[in-house]
Amino acid sequence: MFQSTIKTAVEIILRGGIVAFPTETYYGLAVDPDNESALQNLYRLKQRESKKPLLVLIENSSKIASVAAVVPDEYRSLMEKYWPGPLTLIFPARKSLSPILTGHSTTVGVRVSPHPIAEALVRAMGRPVTATSANLSGQKPAKTADEVKNIFGTRIDYILDGGETAAGLCSTLVGFKDEVLTVFREGQVSLTAEMKN
Repeated sequence: MFQSTIKTAVEIILRGGIVAFPTETYYGLAVDPDNESALQNLYRLKQRESKKPLLVLIENSSKIASVAAVVPDEYRSLMEKYWPGPLTLIFPARKSLSPILTGHSTTVGVRVSPHPIAEALVRAMGRPVTATSANLSGQKPAKTADEVKNIFGTRIDYILDGGETAAGLCSTLVGFKDEVLTVFREGQVSLTAEMKN
């Protein structure tokens, strides 16, 4: 049952559809990051500003080269300690990534989810998927499949129902500002004190 639903989800994503799935934070929305039409549909669905990038999930840290042009040395200990987990790191993006995905920036947000359904989905895809939160831009993300249905109705092509997520906080977002490692968004992983040491 589980593998068949993952297979269905992958087929829908590869056809350009949008799939909702649970992560360790909230439900996310997956499309193929190489499909610009699907990316545009995702922005429209969420009513999201085009300059706001979409983060991606990768299977594990060994796959980072598929999306990141370089791995800053400062990230290596964070990746080792907090991946898989609710930590999104902002990397210099590979030039091959769609500007729609990166919000017309030069960076891409990446994380590795420990949730078994998210992990299985990315593994079955064999490449990254988007993992923007399942919500209308600026509103609270969905914690259950029913909440996803209430927000989006039939505009979602498929929902992988993993029950209620353990959410409460989103992923922590870390990147560089003026060449200084910076917490851009506090989330489940508390790093502010650690990074000051």
